[in-house]
This record gives sequence, C-alpha cells and structure tokens, in this order.
Amino acid sequence: MAPILSSVKQLVNENTAKDFMTASDILIKFANNVLQHPSEQKYRRIRLGNPTVETKLLPVCGAMECLFEMGFTEDGEFLTLPMSAPLSLLSQLKTQLENERGIVQKSSTPVAPSSSAPETTNPSSAGQASGGQSRQQVASLANSQMNLSEIVRKEQDFHRRLESQVQHVLVYEDRRKQQKAREVIPIAQLQKEAEAKLEQLNKYASTGDGQTDSSPKLDLQDCLVLALLNWFKNSFFKWVDAPACGGCGGKPNAVGSIQPTAEELRFGGNRVENYKCPTCQTFTKFVRYNDPEKLLETREGRCGEWANCFTLCCRAMNFEARYVLDWTDHVWTEVYSNSQQRWVHCDPCENTCDKPLLYEVGWGKKLTYIIAFSVDDVEDVTWRYTSNFEEILKRRNECRENWLVRTLYNMDKQKWSSMPEAKRNVRLKRKIVELVEFMTPKKADGKNLSGRTTGSLAWRLARGELGDQPVNKAEPYVFKLTEKEKPWLMMIFTVVIVVVESTLKIDSIDIKVDCSTYENGRINWMICSDETCAMLKGGPSLQTVTDLSGQTGFTLTASLSGGTGDAAWQHTQLFRQSSEDTVICPFEILIRFQ
Repeated sequence: MAPILSSVKQLVNENTAKDFMTASDILIKFANNVLQHPSEQKYRRIRLGNPTVETKLLPVCGAMECLFEMGFTEDGEFLTLPMSAPLSLLSQLKTQLENERGIVQKSSTPVAPSSSAPETTNPSSAGQASGGQSRQQVASLANSQMNLSEIVRKEQDFHRRLESQVQHVLVYEDRRKQQKAREVIPIAQLQKEAEAKLEQLNKYASTGDGQTDSSPKLDLQDCLVLALLNWFKNSFFKWVDAPACGGCGGKPNAVGSIQPTAEELRFGGNRVENYKCPTCQTFTKFVRYNDPEKLLETREGRCGEWANCFTLCCRAMNFEARYVLDWTDHVWTEVYSNSQQRWVHCDPCENTCDKPLLYEVGWGKKLTYIIAFSVDDVEDVTWRYTSNFEEILKRRNECRENWLVRTLYNMDKQKWSSMPEAKRNVRLKRKIVELVEFMTPKKADGKNLSGRTTGSLAWRLARGELGDQPVNKAEPYVFKLTEKEKPWLMMIFTVVIVVVESTLKIDSIDIKVDCSTYENGRINWMICSDETCAMLKGGPSLQTVTDLSGQTGFTLTASLSGGTGDAAWQHTQLFRQSSEDTVICPFEILIRFQ
C-alpha cells in the first residue's frame, strides 16, 4: 500500500471529523468528474469564486493542498488540471480519501456527505466561513493580496514554525533539566527577597495609599517571579552583541557563519556566528545554543537564549510558564499568576513584568503575530500586546485568520485529549477568561514604557527599537592619549545606517570613504549587515557594494591602527579636506533599493 500523502494526512489530522467528511466528499466528486470524463475540459477547471470552494475548501486545512497534489494548478480565477497531467496521483489521492472516510465513519458518528453539487451551492446560505472569517474575506485574500499557491505555501511555513515550537517547549518539562536549573538558582535567597517584598507591599496597601479594594493583591508567587527576573537579569545571564576576541580580548567584527560541530549540534547549536579580530586576526565563534540546559552553563546570548533559559528556570520553580514568540523577532516568557488569575508578561532581557505594551508603544515595533507555547496549550496572544487591533490586522498577511484559529484549536485539542477531565476544565476556563481579556484593547497611559535597553545602541537602532528616546544624549567625547598609549594603538570609527521603512530592501550601495595614511598607519574598512560583511578600499572614488542586497541596514566600520612616534595619531586620517573645499565630499553613501 502506498504511504498516505501529506495533504491527505493534513486534511485528516488537522480538522474536525465533520469538516473532513465535507471537504473530502467535495474533493472525491472533483476527482470522479475528471476520471469519468478525462477528455472534457470543463471537469478540469474549478472556479475559485465557487461558493463551495470558498466556504468548504479554502478554510479547511489540507483541502487546497489535496487539489494541488492531484495536479491542479492556478490559472487566473480558476484551478486547472492540465491535459498532460497524469491521472495516477489523482486516482491515488481519491482512493486514500475514501479509505480515510471509512475509518472516520467507523470511529465516530457518521456525517452525511454534502448533497449539493459544487457548482450549484446557494451563496446566500453559505454564511460565515469556518473560524469566523466570511467567505468574501477568504475570496478577497485569495484573489487580491496573493495567489492561492502563495497562501498555501505561507501557511505551510507558518505551520512548520508552530510545530517546531510546540515540540521545543516540551524540553522545559524535563525533570532532570529542571533539577539542574534549581541547582544554580539561589532559591533560598530569592524566597527571602520575595517575602520582604510582599511584606512591603502589604504594609503599603494597609496605609490606604496603595492598592484599592478592586486591585488584585499580589501573593508570594508573584513576588518570587519578580525576584527571579531581577536575579536572572542582573546576576546570572549576560547579553552578547559580539563575543570578546579569544586572542587579545578585543572587539572582533562579524564575518558570517560557519558549520557547527557535532558537539554543538548536540545542544541545538545549529547557528554558529564567526568573528574576526582586526587587531590580532584571531577568529572567534559564538554558538547560538537552543538547549536551555546548555544555556545554564554558557549563561550568555541574545533574547532567544535569555527567554529560553528563563522559561526553564520558571518551570524549575514550579511556575506555569509559556514561551512567547513574536514574529517580528523577539521572545519572552509569560507566567500564570494564581492571585490574579491571568497570564503575566515577563521579559528577562529587560527585567520587566506585566508591561505588555512595552514593544508596541515603548520600542515602536510593528507587531504582527505573537504566539504563546506551553506543554498544555498554544495561544495567539497578539491582542495582549497591542493597543490598536485595526492596524495590527492590516499587517497580518502570513496566513488566513480563520486558518490560524482552526490550526491553533486543533493543536490545543490534541494536547487536551490526553488530559484528565479536571485539568482540561481548568484550561478551558482559563482560555475563556483570556479570550474575554483580548476583546478590549489596552491603553498605554501611565505604563512608564521606554525603548529597548538590551544590546548595543547600533543593534537597537538597526532594529528600530529605541522608541522615542533620543539616540544621542551624551556630549561629544574627546580622546586624549596618555604617554602609555603612545604610539597610537587603535581607534574604531563606526557609522550605522538604518532603513526606517521596513518594506524597503537594499539593492546596492555606492560608497566613498576618502582617507589618508602616513608612515605605517593602517585603515581597514568593513561594511556589515546582520548576515554578511564586505571589505572596502579607502580612496577618493565611489565603489559599488552588492553583498548586502536584500538587507534593511548596515554598519560601516573603520579600524585605525599603526603610526610612529609621538605623532602616531596623525598617521591615520579620515575624510581629510581643506576648509576651503566646498564642492568635493570625502564621505558619500548612495543606497539603491530593490
């Protein structure tokens, strides 16, 4: 027997029995029409505007994939099966659908097949598409924003990303890893701090100047979460923009990535960044480990490593915790507060608790999807982190909304199916409360929100996460060389260029960096994005760089070194120009966009 096709498997596993039976019945009718009339073109064309397609196939996970796997291709407003397409795969898929229907009918209450022919379904009776999205909205997305195959491809990518995180969060339930976390967490110290904090809060509330009767009262667990956040940020984990040079301890430059070793892969180190020191030419690598147990040892990284390790620490402390993934490139944790009966935002990078509008209002992020993952559920929590539902919906174009609702529901259903009834009822009540919370947009008043604080200024600026805080606060700094520092050792000159409009991508860059060297002075120029770097030649002519095509920002760095004697600092000069020259510019950057 041939293995079950992936589209059939998706149709069976990711939908209710009723939706599967309805969709499979329609698909079998399409297949039978072609097999019975192979030479008639009308049976090989399916109109995308067909109400049955819009309401009973488009919203169902795997249904359109089945049509594509049969051999149908997009042809304007139709799906067409070319005359040259072999019918063997179509026949195989039809047989598998019939087999799966028989299994479903035996294991559950049979669902009557649709009696309406696909082309004669009454549009007025179609109503809303499954998951709350109208058939007009589905058709609009299919016909206006992108073609159908692109929708399917994007949703498949989205689904793979969801599945990856669903599997990853199971690592936090590993009792051995939790025990290892408990061994490094100063639990007694944190409990003492939490008790002192709670006592202070109770005393403050009792004066009448604190919480009102309607305010939720924090308990010891809430205070313990705050203590854990503070310890993790200030005593345990370290932020890394770039690792220190393994040779001289200086600051190296990014030069791409390298293949991970077998040992690094064992701890989820699939990404290995490579850095080269401009001073001693030593290469240093930075492994992006994905195993939270390994991170308990390395204790360094960026937001991915921070949230990953912190979520394990939360589970080790017996807090109910979620790993939260922001599609615009950030991650954090949510912890369930028993006293407040709700999920609370916790960002270990920022040592911030219960400030969900931090990213949209404080950092200025244009959020799209924010999904929370735990061993017990998967939830679209975007609505907790935005104050403008209408704007965020305009940016959500990675999948159909009803598809996302259905997909997350099916993931939850799979998790809940093995739960004891009492636990399942608790989870259901929490979900209802959470959905009610999401119905009302939040307001940022009085939240004391600011731009991002972790990472270098250049890194935060490149990501557009400084918020409204000014970039240049300090007065210019004047370098004065001491006798010990002579002869001139090194100076780094850096310019950060960021594309503010996120839809623009760099095509090429024309750049002129005129400079002068004397004696044995040296100037090395490098232009880097997050993914790649290119060397530049200093001089009076424009040079074209294409290595950064597709990027949204870059850093230009000049490394100045060498020089002889007391005047060593004069032997490397950038942008030297006569005060009378008002025509020629020694520093020019021209960016062409795709």
